Amino acid sequence: MNSDKTALDEILRGTEEVLVKDELIEKLKLNRPLRVKAGFDPTAPDLHLGHTVLINKLKQFQMLGHEVVFLIGDFTGRIGDPTGKNITRQPLTEAEVQENAKTYASQIFKILDKDKTKIMFNSEWLGALGAKDLIQLAAQYNVARMLEREDFSTRYKNGQPIAIHEFLYPLLQGYDSVELKADIELGGTDQKFNLLVGRELQKNNGQLPQVVMTMPLLEGLDGVKKMSKSLGNYIGIAEQPNDMFGKIMSLSDDLMWRYYDLISLKSLAEIKALKAQVQAGLNPKEVKVLLAKEIIERFHSVDAAAEAEAAFNHLFKEKQIPNDIPEFVFKDKPEDYPLANVMKDSDLSSSTSEALRMIKQGAVRINGEKVDVASHLLPIDEFFVLQVGKRKFAKIRIAKII
Repeated sequence: MNSDKTALDEILRGTEEVLVKDELIEKLKLNRPLRVKAGFDPTAPDLHLGHTVLINKLKQFQMLGHEVVFLIGDFTGRIGDPTGKNITRQPLTEAEVQENAKTYASQIFKILDKDKTKIMFNSEWLGALGAKDLIQLAAQYNVARMLEREDFSTRYKNGQPIAIHEFLYPLLQGYDSVELKADIELGGTDQKFNLLVGRELQKNNGQLPQVVMTMPLLEGLDGVKKMSKSLGNYIGIAEQPNDMFGKIMSLSDDLMWRYYDLISLKSLAEIKALKAQVQAGLNPKEVKVLLAKEIIERFHSVDAAAEAEAAFNHLFKEKQIPNDIPEFVFKDKPEDYPLANVMKDSDLSSSTSEALRMIKQGAVRINGEKVDVASHLLPIDEFFVLQVGKRKFAKIRIAKII
């Protein structure tokens, strides 16, 4: 970095809130690497780009010479944290947690430097807590403070049940910070309460409180709801390059910049330069291509990114498919959602009977290939171009139901 200000700007980039910023500045002046922690409960086997918002921020700290701790909540993952939801998240079995944890460990090094990253499991210390230790920990927080957490407060007012073990989750997550002597903890905006509990517990245990940095939740492909596998609006980091490329190219121009800010590893200066080029007349699609290639290179390879770009160009340019075709995302089991229904619901036919007639006449193509039977197997969980006649096009994705 060229200066302390530039380093601070990169650290603050994309953050939602920093508590407390003045403390962060003072910690950065210390003549030692800071210990930066982020915790991940292994609730699903695969990571998507939404997860990488935190991992990218860890990478920025790592590049500045600080110590990164990727904490896998294998113990807390077996408790179940509502994380802002109005119902309790179902706890995982030990076998599920361990299997998911292995996958996380293999995926994060596509971003983080393996030699400079500490992977730790909170079962190491939480599993050793006895009843006496747990009671002493619980004595450091009161019920009134717990009910300040928005989801607890809402459920309490609505008469919805709150199990006692749910109160333990923020305490145990906070205790992780005590055990690790964290200087900084990162988390999503939905984790703010839990991160602040860590500050309080550190104070109670004679430690300097950690700085809390919350990161926004990355919107999914719909540009509205947060990226989630269950919502079908996600881009998985282990997806095939062609699918990743197509999904990224489907982002709106405005959402593209959001992705640049939160998950690109380009510097602020580089992104500013790209925005200036677009304002000067460069087609935003060209900048979107750069984003798609950067992400695919990170999680696959340079060759895979080039091949995905070539495949996309072949589909959309060489076959003369318009750039502004409408896009539809449906959530259905493929066997319950035949091609004729897809055509009707994407406004490519006025009815299913008309759709069946068009299919029979050979007027329907999927990704440029003619379809001659209504039972044609549709691609699942990836974008495909559906063409009816010479002029009707739609980009379709049938999201896999989780």
